[in-house]
Amino acid sequence: MHPHLDGTGFGWIEIDGQRYEHDVLIRLSGAIKKRKKKLSKEVYGTSHIVSLQEAKHVYEDGAEVLVLGSGQHGCVELSDEAAEYFARHGCRVRLHPTPAALAVWNAAPRASIGLVHVTC
Repeated sequence: MHPHLDGTGFGWIEIDGQRYEHDVLIRLSGAIKKRKKKLSKEVYGTSHIVSLQEAKHVYEDGAEVLVLGSGQHGCVELSDEAAEYFARHGCRVRLHPTPAALAVWNAAPRASIGLVHVTC
């Protein structure tokens, strides 16, 4: 199942009519999980840079696209190591500020995973 991203504002995202007030990870199965920000915070002291460790947690075999909602103002970025990891696995990264990422996700192929930051 490919969930529909309905809307977002600072500190929240609505997915299939349900509001989440934390960053989310969307699995290939359509399952919505809370983002494990500590995987990046432990390395960089912030969750605004996606670490290699978090990239390894996010990626799933068979994922062709990662839609990364980089926050309401686009503050999140991939570390070089994370970008290289996704590239090695043939997973294209579509990084956009979260409001724009919703439309990208909703039009993305079924073999997509998502990581959405809901603040900054």
